[in-house]
Amino acid sequence: MNSATAAGTFRIGGDLPVARLGFGSMQLTGPGAYGPSRDAATARAVLRRAVELGVTLIDTADAYGPGVAETLIAEALHPYREDLVIATKGGFVRNRRGDWLTDGRPEHLREALDGSLRRLRLDHIDLYQLHRVDPRVPLADQVGTLRELRDAGKIRYVGLSEVSVAQLREAERIVPIATVQNLYNLAERGSDDLVSYTAERGIGFIPWFPLATGGLTTPSGPLGALAARTGASPSQLALAWLLRRSPTMLPIPGTSSVAHLEENVAAAGLRLDAAEFALLDNIQDDRSY
Repeated sequence: MNSATAAGTFRIGGDLPVARLGFGSMQLTGPGAYGPSRDAATARAVLRRAVELGVTLIDTADAYGPGVAETLIAEALHPYREDLVIATKGGFVRNRRGDWLTDGRPEHLREALDGSLRRLRLDHIDLYQLHRVDPRVPLADQVGTLRELRDAGKIRYVGLSEVSVAQLREAERIVPIATVQNLYNLAERGSDDLVSYTAERGIGFIPWFPLATGGLTTPSGPLGALAARTGASPSQLALAWLLRRSPTMLPIPGTSSVAHLEENVAAAGLRLDAAEFALLDNIQDDRSY
């Protein structure tokens, strides 16, 4: 068994299997996910090593760079392994300052998808996610466009990012939603209700920023203390908590370092006992640590 598959697999949409611990590509670009990679050769090496370790879900977006992360993925991994799922996103644009600007107009989403297909060298995207809901465009129009692109064979499964339970329910009335990607980690649990809802519905939950743990990681903090006692790193414990938190959880820790990648993927083999999980589940971020 490869490292990433030690945590088991999840079937996106009910039939597309992926190792539950994936990889996020945002950190392979410039600072703030804007501009070219500081070291493109190392970025490609990280991607190749991720696949060697058993990662079968790589998350990216057209806005990372923009276009940089998708291009690196194709350079490093194309032609792709048959079991590799590339998930990308559209709905953000970047201006010259690197600001993130929503654009959910149907015409933009169609153009964004075509751009991703070109850069990734694919004829369809297995999982295409609306990167953000554009408040200026009816949600039905944004999700409806993705449904049309799915029906045209350009998308296999549709996902959403940064939505509420109410928005997810509205979207589900238009097209089946395979995954949701929201900010969620040990210290930031504002999407707890969505984690529970997606688990009940068999929808994949992809937590972005999965390793943001605030003051919990300091030696005097609860996460740091548990790390010292178990020999696992704080990051590994944070990922192990996510994997146990929900059976549909698909963490995608990102890094531009092969060493950090290997440390993160090793978390797939870490099993928290009931007491350890309860300890982590009950702690709250405290900046005084």
